[in-house]
Amino acid sequence: MAGTDEDTVAAEDDALYVLTAVLLTPAKFPSVLGDDYPEACAALGLAPLADGYGLVLGQDGDGARWTVVVDDVSLVAVAIASWDCGMEYDLSPDERSVVAALPGWPLAVAVAAPNVPAPHDPAPEIAEQDPLSPPDTSVWGPAQRRLGADEIALQWAVWREQIDDAEFAGAAGPEGVTEGAAAGSEGARRTFEAPGGGGQGAPEAKGHGGVRRVLAEARSYVEDPPPLGRVRSSFAPGEARTLRADGPGWSLVARTDDIAFVLLDEEPGEVLPVGRGQELPGLLEALDRMAVRPS
Repeated sequence: MAGTDEDTVAAEDDALYVLTAVLLTPAKFPSVLGDDYPEACAALGLAPLADGYGLVLGQDGDGARWTVVVDDVSLVAVAIASWDCGMEYDLSPDERSVVAALPGWPLAVAVAAPNVPAPHDPAPEIAEQDPLSPPDTSVWGPAQRRLGADEIALQWAVWREQIDDAEFAGAAGPEGVTEGAAAGSEGARRTFEAPGGGGQGAPEAKGHGGVRRVLAEARSYVEDPPPLGRVRSSFAPGEARTLRADGPGWSLVARTDDIAFVLLDEEPGEVLPVGRGQELPGLLEALDRMAVRPS
């Protein structure tokens, strides 16, 4: 997703050549920045406003990277939707909607503005603060774990077709979850190929305890709501919903009518499937009821 070469917006006293834009709202934010909406806002030094923000990433006439924060969320959403459909859209927010002009980019951008110097951080005397930079995703950690969950949610059918439901067969364990489902058994687990190298294997016992911890923490969200954006619900085929939940050291992706996948900081590159069992359907239904949804 990218703007046209003519897209510009005011940043300081110079024009900004718009390269891309993203939403920063409770229901949709770059998860690489945090496990929830307030954490993602904090990464940019912003207050977690209820309506959220639009982030416009581009370069000034000298090629310096800037992130312009605007409160006209609808305008940015329309621009993104247009670009996703292959249409041109002149993203030019009104100066009155500009909340801040932050040096640097909080996300990796693969394109550059034509006819200006290569992307670089603004000079310190201009920036007046340390420039933003993308989280390190070259090694497994929270940022890479969340990106992995993003990929599973985006490519659900690809990941789901790798799982044979027979792999979840097992004796019922505590609270009605089959042992195979809770553990992410060796037959069912998959490896997420992260940048910088593939995942590493982990003992089944470790996966068993980790997944049970995730299910327990996800259940606690129903009774004690977590920070805004920790649980999000988005559209899925049919009458299902795609659920995304995050917590300290873990991410969960699920379809309300199907299984779930769990990723853990402590198990680099591992994707642990969680079968339906007797507990998961009710948990997913409860999470969906309290989840943040796109407006």
